[in-house]
Amino acid sequence: MDQSGYNPQELMVVNAARLLKDHDVVFVGVGIPNLACNLAMRTHAPNLQMIYEAGVIGAQPARLPLSIGDPTLVTGATAVCSMYDIFSLYLQRGNVDVGFLGGAQIDQFGNINATVIGEYEHPKVRLPGSGGSMEIAAWANRCYIITPHQKRRFPARVDFHTSAGFLSGGDARAKTGVRGGGPQAVVTDLGILSPDDNGELVLAALHPGVSFDQVYENTGWSLKQAPDCQVTAPPTEEELSILREKLDPNRIYI
Repeated sequence: MDQSGYNPQELMVVNAARLLKDHDVVFVGVGIPNLACNLAMRTHAPNLQMIYEAGVIGAQPARLPLSIGDPTLVTGATAVCSMYDIFSLYLQRGNVDVGFLGGAQIDQFGNINATVIGEYEHPKVRLPGSGGSMEIAAWANRCYIITPHQKRRFPARVDFHTSAGFLSGGDARAKTGVRGGGPQAVVTDLGILSPDDNGELVLAALHPGVSFDQVYENTGWSLKQAPDCQVTAPPTEEELSILREKLDPNRIYI
């Protein structure tokens, strides 16, 4: 934990939670995205609706789920359906406001690699792959990405396109015909990146005590700073208390 009283994981969870709006329908996985949604529900977004890939709608987990198929997600849920229904009747129809994503690499235009590091036929590392993230990136009305800010995670170009951001920039994404709005924010432990009018990720906000040079040095392209770049507010005592005492008391993720 750093001297200011919170660690990088808590910082990412809090800032991701603040991006969510009341009544948002959020396609969420386990881990930090799940913590962010539950934190938002317990603070400024009590009417948030969480849906999970396994087919759970309006989940109200009593504890942190171990996977997207954890039985704790079903108790108290609004509805349970098939995985096919979740993707076809909810996601592809435009009924999902937010998709939370992560990945091994995120590039200059918000494209995500979760498949291989290196060449596909002879990779240095083979990763878990897409899961549902390819569909979520294509069809969710907006996407948020959460990842630590390290240079190896932010190359100028991903080694493999698992999930589409703004592809090569400009109108490249629109030409594919996907309806989703693409990545609207990348939340890291150093700040928040957002796309400019060309789809290129630029520094939109710095976390307290972080300099632009720190972010630049940990980014694999010539990162630009938005003209109205902000400084995020530090986590509040209430946010940290909820995280530590109610959501993740065993410090599994934080």
